Amino acid sequence: MVDLESEVPPLPPRYRFRDLLLGDQGWQNDDRVQVEFYMNENTFKERLKLFFIKNQRSSLRIRLFNFSLKLLSCLLYIIRVLLEKPSQGNEWSHIFWVNRSLPLWGLQVSVALISLFETILLGYLSYKGNIWEQILRIPFILEIINAVPFIISIFWPTLRNLFVPVFLNCWLAKHALENMINDLHRAIQRTQSAMFNQVLILISTLLCLIFTCICGIQHLERIGKKLNLFDSLYFCIVTFSTVGFGDVTPETWSSKLFVVAMICVALVVLPIQFEQLAYLWMERQKSGGNYSRHRAQTEKHVVLCVSSLKIDLLMDFLNEFYAHPRLQDYYVVILCPTEMDVQVRRVLQIPMWSQRVIYLQGSALKDQDLLRAKMDNAEACFILSSRCEVDRTSSDHQTILRAWAVKDFAPNCPLYVQILKPENKFHIKFADHVVCEEEFKYAMLALNCICPATSTLITLLVHTSRGQEGQQSPEQWQKMYGRCSGNEVYHIVLEESTFFAEYEGKSFTYASFHAHKKFGVCLIGVRREDNKNILLNPGPRYIMNASDICFYINITKEENSAFKNQDQQRKSNVSRSFYHGPSRLPVHSIIASMGTVAIDLQDTSCRAASGPTLALPSEGSKELRRPSIAPVLEVADSSSIQTCDLLSDQSEDETTPDEETSSNLEYAKGYPPYSPYIGSSPTFCHLLQEKVPFCCLRLDKSCQHNYYEDAKAYGFKNKLIIVAAETAGNGLYNFIVPLRAYYRPKKELNPIVLLLDNPLDDLLRCGVTFAANMVVVDKESTMSAEEDYMADAKTIVNVQTLFRLFSSLSIITELTHPANMRFMQFRAKDCYSLALSKLEKKERERGSNLAFMFRLPFAAGRVFSISMLDTLLYQSFVKDYMISITRLLLGLDTIPGSGFLCSMKITEEDLWIRTYARLYQKLCSSTGDVPIGIYRTESQKLTTSESQISISVEEWEDTKDAKEPGHHRSIHRNSTSSDQSDHPLLRRKSMQWARRLSRKGPKHSGKTAEKITQQRLNLYRRSERQELAELVKNRMKHLGLSTVGYDEMNDHQSTLSYILINPSPDTRLELNDVVYLIRPDPLSYLPNSEPSRKNSICNAAVQDSREETQL
Repeated sequence: MVDLESEVPPLPPRYRFRDLLLGDQGWQNDDRVQVEFYMNENTFKERLKLFFIKNQRSSLRIRLFNFSLKLLSCLLYIIRVLLEKPSQGNEWSHIFWVNRSLPLWGLQVSVALISLFETILLGYLSYKGNIWEQILRIPFILEIINAVPFIISIFWPTLRNLFVPVFLNCWLAKHALENMINDLHRAIQRTQSAMFNQVLILISTLLCLIFTCICGIQHLERIGKKLNLFDSLYFCIVTFSTVGFGDVTPETWSSKLFVVAMICVALVVLPIQFEQLAYLWMERQKSGGNYSRHRAQTEKHVVLCVSSLKIDLLMDFLNEFYAHPRLQDYYVVILCPTEMDVQVRRVLQIPMWSQRVIYLQGSALKDQDLLRAKMDNAEACFILSSRCEVDRTSSDHQTILRAWAVKDFAPNCPLYVQILKPENKFHIKFADHVVCEEEFKYAMLALNCICPATSTLITLLVHTSRGQEGQQSPEQWQKMYGRCSGNEVYHIVLEESTFFAEYEGKSFTYASFHAHKKFGVCLIGVRREDNKNILLNPGPRYIMNASDICFYINITKEENSAFKNQDQQRKSNVSRSFYHGPSRLPVHSIIASMGTVAIDLQDTSCRAASGPTLALPSEGSKELRRPSIAPVLEVADSSSIQTCDLLSDQSEDETTPDEETSSNLEYAKGYPPYSPYIGSSPTFCHLLQEKVPFCCLRLDKSCQHNYYEDAKAYGFKNKLIIVAAETAGNGLYNFIVPLRAYYRPKKELNPIVLLLDNPLDDLLRCGVTFAANMVVVDKESTMSAEEDYMADAKTIVNVQTLFRLFSSLSIITELTHPANMRFMQFRAKDCYSLALSKLEKKERERGSNLAFMFRLPFAAGRVFSISMLDTLLYQSFVKDYMISITRLLLGLDTIPGSGFLCSMKITEEDLWIRTYARLYQKLCSSTGDVPIGIYRTESQKLTTSESQISISVEEWEDTKDAKEPGHHRSIHRNSTSSDQSDHPLLRRKSMQWARRLSRKGPKHSGKTAEKITQQRLNLYRRSERQELAELVKNRMKHLGLSTVGYDEMNDHQSTLSYILINPSPDTRLELNDVVYLIRPDPLSYLPNSEPSRKNSICNAAVQDSREETQL
């Protein structure tokens, strides 16, 4: 082995550790040269230049001294004029010679010497090779004129009384003031407004003109009227103001010439100054100026950062932000890189907004603009993405950079960020609150398919409203719908609450039911004091603690409520129902005035638990009536929980062999193996046991594994859900997961078909004729239309085409602009739609933020705009829990022990419950579910003038079909066309009747003529429907598809649907009502608190066969 020590050479002496510690004398003998830098600045001239010019603070002091020296010279001139005695005679010598005392002469000479020395020194230091450039400068010439005569008088005493125009030093003072302000801005490193500089220059120029004119006229009139300084001032003001009284006028030609010269100078100089001032004023209006530091330290403000500000976005933000009473004193500073829009400028000139909204044109990526907005003192910063761009990823990138810039500049400022694409979320995880548009959009579209009108429910919950919309309408459903839309989510600590304090130590379901029964509030969730996670309906096992934060739905928060006992109400005869009818709103009257609601308490006197509404019937009466509702237990025991539907349903092991082969062999429960983007919440859901090959995902093309080419051939047991989108983005993950959640029974799982293009042939192949729902996502490629509101044009027309071709298809659409919802399922001659349009205009005039809520497609949940959820981000400034609750309701987040949103339908067997309060009790006592609202469908009761078409035929009235006893509601003969097309005899007789009426036209009244017109329109429309039906059927035959199941069905014009959020306890249930429920997490009832993933999957399978709650 080679000796390594002999091969490695020793270190040089200067690198030895001992030598480094003790010092090495060899360093002194090294061939190194010390180099000194910037030796040119060590010269005498450079040192003077550094002190007088380059150094900001010393230069500022020099200029301040120079400014004071010029003002002192002007003051000495005024003193000399005041001390001088009036001269006798009108000789020209009085113009060139004055009386100057010796002390005054000494002071003026001293000032002149200092000024001249300073001027020569600064000229020498700023000399750049051209001496004439220094000599011919106006400040240098004025300095020579005012200083050299005094210096000459030192050596020539006879010139001591020579007149020197020292008053011209005012222009030198103005020049020094401008330089001083520039140095001041550089010294304190603070950019003041250029507007302030220009105003200061204008004022100083005007003062210099007036002072020069005063002193010049006074001196030249020494040989004339001998005016004093006050008379000269009076003359100048009258002249420059163009008043010209004429009582004081110059007499000598020299003074007249001087006045003419000064007027010419004023006419040249002042307009230039005013033009620059006007230009700066216009630029200030565009850029917005600054938000003052003093105001930022004394007032509270938030900053809104957007790439382009539109009037809709601005009004949505302002209306929602200032809807909260405690935010009335806040200022809103808008930071936008584009020039202010004309409509935005017009709105911001309204006194209500001009005093509270400040517009700044600038970029969030510039520290100077963030400093102008005083971002470091802001209470919050809202960063919104521009959704009206084709490249939404690029828009997200801009939002991410803005968020980074704000976080870097003001790390303590809370950030509220809106992002479009879910894959970009992880870049802004540091933000306090984030709303991802595609996550919420697809989740709401998915829940709309299984819980109707979920999008409308969430939209109404996140909008601030007093529930006063529609109260002036004659329609009963509009009053109920508008009143219940005022419900929002609020929070309060249990021990501080009047609503929930008495339920400490009791179960959650007991507290929720009794709080709703007593106060009309709906308790939906809680949060432990030491936990950040919110639990929606944790179930009957959860025991309420005094420190728990309760989340509830109500018209207003408890702090703004006054309580009146029902006994006192009876004495004052105030217990009158506000609404009348079978579905009236609260018996406990709700008085909404100035944000305060008075809630009447029900009688809380003790009542036996075995009362008539809760006692079980006797054996003999079971055949006569249904069982009464069991009471809700204060603390749920194991036996009571075992009797609930949650665990008492038939398990999967007890299913029939056919069901087992069709379900268990296909699905397993677990977590998705792959996450499409960073930040997606893992959700326990149904998964296929084996991964499907990629070639089998094409529905319209066969492969080696199957030979199906259309949806009908697959033989799906459940109806399809079709998603029409432009691209298959990562956001579709949030559409699929809620539809495959583990708590949904396998036999209710709907096949999902993704349609990337929607020509008629592809629609027919994917099974549109037997689909349960069709979801139409707004196209990104149409969002950059020249006119903003035209971004939805393609989507609206495509949906209208689908509506005409497949009138029975349930279509759910997402639009960009809420104002375009009125075009969904558009009918130009529908009187009822026109009436709703008038109602919307009236509500908008009353200042409602939800004027669009009465449009039938929105109320029924068939259309929504994602921009409506912008208010969710705005509300988070006051309610920091709203995003978390909304994500839990939509299934975007799953927390162990937290419930989920689902629905159940009221059937004929359930009508014995009668009221919403009894339904609440039934659900809480049996399954632990908490209802939060009702989705109701009613028939439109239109008058004859409002109905679309009316055909009255005597032969048709005599038929027996109109008197069949199986109908529970009156049949509107005018609501459908298929009913008439199925009766050729009716059609032939109606045609004969129409021709008979046309021959007798002159004898008929105007009403009959209107009926004839309506009949002809009916015949035209019916033939149009038949043409569309024939078109679709012929196309299906051409594609080899079966036409069975397609017919020209009713378009449901005679029905309307709406939502009642947290209705009153005495609201009557109606047939086909859909009740929104927050159901407890089934996994929370498992005996093991921390089961393994495998055990969780096996135990959760027990819940799969549970169907809708049977009452």
